[in-house]
Amino acid sequence: MAETQKVPNTETQQAYPRAFSHIGISVPDLEKAVEFYSEVLGWYTIMTPTKVVEDDSAIGQMSTDVFGKGWGSYRIAHMSTSDKVGIELFEFKNQKNPDNNFKYWETGVFHFAVQDPNLEELAQKIVDAGGKRRMDKPRFYYPGDKPYRMIYMEDPFGNIIEIYSHSYELHYANGAYQ
Repeated sequence: MAETQKVPNTETQQAYPRAFSHIGISVPDLEKAVEFYSEVLGWYTIMTPTKVVEDDSAIGQMSTDVFGKGWGSYRIAHMSTSDKVGIELFEFKNQKNPDNNFKYWETGVFHFAVQDPNLEELAQKIVDAGGKRRMDKPRFYYPGDKPYRMIYMEDPFGNIIEIYSHSYELHYANGAYQ
């Protein structure tokens, strides 16, 4: 007779920090987005653009669970960063790409961040590839004390990208806002 596995009592389990797995980003042109993110940010393509249709396949059923009935089809590509965070790029058939989709006051993700010690060079590469600056120049954390910098940019599709010169915990340790 097989043993029954006990499910841990989550009420008594101490929470622990979960690893970040991936993020989904909607874009109006999947091929251009894969090109931008691979050439400018250096992300790896792990699945080229693929069409997903509303049907009885596993991915079709999962998509219906998420989007509801009637979504029809979409296209998706999978990428990965150097630290193994996955990026899902989605292109939906009725996708809207407003001139200004920066609605930071609305609930949801309004930016993602990458790290590059050559922050200024990456910012210029984003501009050269059709993106734009959300800030005129990088800002320093701990001015005159440490070289930690950041800048907000926008990709060619309207998604906001923050660039840090150093790791996240270094930027915010020991009173970054003082």
